[in-house]
Amino acid sequence: MATEKELSDFLKASEKRAFKQVLYAVRDEDAALDIIQDSMIKLTQSYGDKNINELPLLFTRIVQNCTKDWFRRQKVRNTWVTFFSKFGKNEDGDDIDPQDFFENSEDSSFGKESSLQIERMELSTILEKEIEKLPRRQREAFLMRYWEELDISETAQAMGCSEGSVKTHCSRATQTLATALKKLGISF
Repeated sequence: MATEKELSDFLKASEKRAFKQVLYAVRDEDAALDIIQDSMIKLTQSYGDKNINELPLLFTRIVQNCTKDWFRRQKVRNTWVTFFSKFGKNEDGDDIDPQDFFENSEDSSFGKESSLQIERMELSTILEKEIEKLPRRQREAFLMRYWEELDISETAQAMGCSEGSVKTHCSRATQTLATALKKLGISF
């Protein structure tokens, strides 16, 4: 069970790395700060009684889920704001007919940004499912190294194994994920 000081130290050590990761995803500093704050609160409220060694993976998952929730909320907001903003006045000052909005124009850009967000979310979901299929040690090493951006020695220390084992686990995990994604028709 993590002490209050251990939990506080963990959050202090993790906040910058998590913020950077979320900022890269949402591209909005204020939103990223809110997501990290919500994630930290959820971790302390729901998992404050867990062992300190379990916190990095739990925190990573909470940050990912809070980020996904933010994207979902943004998608809904953007859809409705875009929808209602279409009903207004055109350049000539005339009222726009709602029927014009519902016509499917080939050159319309409406929904293209949303479709990219949905595509990213779907890819993220597929990747998460494939990561869940990895053996436990490979999954831990992969998440710590590439999602939490810990270096090899930090990962080895957190996992209680050698640096060579971390490298092996990461290599196997990336090979397995690449193969699985390739089978699904996803290439990078």
